[in-house]
Amino acid sequence: MKFSVFQVSRKGGREKNEDRMGYCYTRGSGIFLLTDGMGGHPQGEVAAQLALQAISAMFQKEAKPQLPDVAAFLASAVMAAHRQILRYAIEKGMLDTPRTTLVAAVVQAGAVTWLHCGDSRLYLVRQGELLARTRDHSFLEQRQGSPAAMKMPERINRNILFTCLGSPTKPVFDITGPVALQQGDKLMLCSDGLWGSLSDVDIAYHLGHKPVSEAVPDLVEKALRKAGDSSDNVTCIALEWETPDGFESTRGSISTDTISEGVFASTVQAGWLDSELEDLDDDAIERSIAEINEAIRRSAAKKA
Repeated sequence: MKFSVFQVSRKGGREKNEDRMGYCYTRGSGIFLLTDGMGGHPQGEVAAQLALQAISAMFQKEAKPQLPDVAAFLASAVMAAHRQILRYAIEKGMLDTPRTTLVAAVVQAGAVTWLHCGDSRLYLVRQGELLARTRDHSFLEQRQGSPAAMKMPERINRNILFTCLGSPTKPVFDITGPVALQQGDKLMLCSDGLWGSLSDVDIAYHLGHKPVSEAVPDLVEKALRKAGDSSDNVTCIALEWETPDGFESTRGSISTDTISEGVFASTVQAGWLDSELEDLDDDAIERSIAEINEAIRRSAAKKA
């Protein structure tokens, strides 16, 4: 595999940065991750980091050097990340759980497959045109084209999501792909701090006409300027794909051809999945949720 990659995260006008991002790769597979800890709930940055670490650890364990089933891996990885966050909340005795969105893309065998939960997005641009974009798990986005949703109030807050990781309810997520990659395809993962200020047309134009090392910082700076002092955290990670018979590699591109079998590279802080977490099945999740809800009920009863 050969690709160029660039990533950046800015705090914007917020007190802290709750976004996280990173990528990992072996000789035959790569995963790109972005999480956005949700405001209004405690320790969003912890949820974002836990999700990143859990999925990275699973990738390291299963990509030898390729994943046997990419879609199955993504489905199991997102649930492992969800369980990790719930377990953290239980262990800390929290009355509310940390929560995060997630977008993840696996590049393998010349194709990309992606998963998203919440409103962190993936954009796929080919020859300057927007080929694909994720559809947010928000009431505003889902309203488009839905007869039932058309009955919703005219003004809907775009930040209201109906799913995420860490919620007491099982997360809803979508998996798309595999989509075969062509020379020069641009793949970008970003938090809502970026797409909330810029149009899809603007994003596709920058990605389509500049190398990712220029497009990403330009987009981030443009989003920050447009949002001003009220800017959300703005985080973005993007890659440009290079086919084996494509043009000469761009400066700074990554080639996995020289990586030995069993070698794993990562920009994600070391994490792990112990046996207790791996054995946390759906029944265990339900017990954890019941404990959280019971703690909330007792707290409310005391206040009354």
